[in-house]
Amino acid sequence: MEEEFYASVKLISGEELFGVINTVEKDGKYILICNPVIVTPMFSQKREMNGYKVEPWLKTSSDDMFLLSMEKVITLSESENEQIIAIYETFLQDINDERGQLRLSDKMGYVGNINETKKLLEKLYRKS
Repeated sequence: MEEEFYASVKLISGEELFGVINTVEKDGKYILICNPVIVTPMFSQKREMNGYKVEPWLKTSSDDMFLLSMEKVITLSESENEQIIAIYETFLQDINDERGQLRLSDKMGYVGNINETKKLLEKLYRKS
């Protein structure tokens, strides 16, 4: 494998991805992209750019590495844009922080509905 690098990838589907790239095969038929995201410039009403919107490429997948066929890639461009790289790294850090947080689930305690809880509280209030 070659050294990792940040790159923008344009797919034949029209999607533009940004991520960390590794070539996988010696003949270059596939690339491995880590944590691919879609970066969209955000513009104000005055057509001034305000920043970037960063979203995961596949929103329903928990995988962070994807194998792409070079047949599906129009172009691959190494990026040295420090602003985009910093935004990308911040996004990855935020995602990792979210994954480390405790999420609420049914197993943490009783889950009821509003009507049942309301009736229970009214009953307790009348008895006191």
